Amino acid sequence: MATELWRYEKLTWPDINEAVEAEKVVIVPVGSTEQHGPHLPLDVDVVCPRGIAEETAKRIPDDVLVMPTFIHGYTAHVMDFPGTINVDWENFIKCNIDVGKSLAYHGFKKIIFLNGHGSNVPNLDLAARRVNLETDAECIACSWWNLLGVDPAFMKGWRESKFPGGCAHACELETSVYLYFDEDNVRMDKIVDGDIAFHKYESDFQWVDLFAAGPGTPVSWTASYSDSGVLGQASLATKEKGKAAVDEASSKFARLISEFRARRKPPRGDHHAKPPTMAMPWKASGGPEVSGDVHE
Repeated sequence: MATELWRYEKLTWPDINEAVEAEKVVIVPVGSTEQHGPHLPLDVDVVCPRGIAEETAKRIPDDVLVMPTFIHGYTAHVMDFPGTINVDWENFIKCNIDVGKSLAYHGFKKIIFLNGHGSNVPNLDLAARRVNLETDAECIACSWWNLLGVDPAFMKGWRESKFPGGCAHACELETSVYLYFDEDNVRMDKIVDGDIAFHKYESDFQWVDLFAAGPGTPVSWTASYSDSGVLGQASLATKEKGKAAVDEASSKFARLISEFRARRKPPRGDHHAKPPTMAMPWKASGGPEVSGDVHE
């Protein structure tokens, strides 16, 4: 068989049965199609999580399957920039829940949404939580850049841009990683740095970076705090930095997957003093349910 055995879409249904039997973890890369300044293509948030998922699969090919990337995300706040495609937040959540539930139904019990877009985070987190509550599978939502913070020494030695704001969007990090994955499509002559407008006011509360944010930061229309769409110091990006970041992220992701795969799902208990007299108010899985007629 010529193709990589971890490519979900290239398998047959008998292959899927074998993958379920092998207890493989399914990675679902989730991105967005949106502006990334004048120097990067619209598919940054698609290419980055997909690339890291594939690099990880090459490290542990017997343990994982990588699904086709979910290429559209919640990007309503970026619609002032041409090319951006938005999926309504509720549709986005429901679609990813459906993907998770489909995988769980077929027998996969360990699922990871590998996220590539900042504003997907709360929505994808909710989707993963609902997969956990409404199926007998376990699901994690993980943004790829957070894998770089597992070892604090890595970012300390890697990052040259200022904090906060130097790594936020189409920045030192995203530009470097895209250079590694698809250098030919980076418009090197159009690279410009861009700061978030409200950073000009010193505040302990209102600031943004990929790796943290102030506790009182307003997230609104991107065009209200950036004219170029770049939020960070893209001029500091290099292909070599991109390779280092991808190596670090995929190495840590392989560790996460190995731990997740080996860990058994903990049992759920019911701690009511009296058994509930009605079924769970929503469809749930993994615990006691009330069945049959309920009498006063």
